[in-house]
Amino acid sequence: MKNILLLFGRPAIQDREHFLLALKNLQSRTGCVVQVLDADKVVSEKHLFFAAEKALLAFSEDKNVANDLGVEILRYASGERQIEKALSIGFSDSTRRIALIVMKNPEIESSWPDTSALSKVIHVDGLGCSFKADEVMVAFHITHEELEAADKAKLPDLVLERVALVETFR
Repeated sequence: MKNILLLFGRPAIQDREHFLLALKNLQSRTGCVVQVLDADKVVSEKHLFFAAEKALLAFSEDKNVANDLGVEILRYASGERQIEKALSIGFSDSTRRIALIVMKNPEIESSWPDTSALSKVIHVDGLGCSFKADEVMVAFHITHEELEAADKAKLPDLVLERVALVETFR
């Protein structure tokens, strides 16, 4: 999607509260939707693009659960219907690498943040998406039996399946 920028790396600010405040400021300065996830639980860029598409569709069809598009993206990316459960793949004190989603807001005028603004919130490490299978399995409730039946290489597909099924559990 041309209206979404994905960045992977380390948070530029170590203090959780200051980091979240910096993200909020970036969002308010640019008008973009900004969401951060624990990169160890993101299986691919497709995972995030798909979640963003589903969240946009939910808003356009007035089927969104969250009032905030960023939270709705997080909800879909987590494969969870409930916002509280979706936070499990968000940024926490234990997060070492982050996946940062910056998306032009379809509702308001927005502009891309410049490189210096982005460098104040993320140190891009060049590793791209490199998830931790054990953490993904826990976050998405994937059993070892399910993974063996599907083939271990299919873990990203199992996650995408959960993203796709979020709206079916109403």
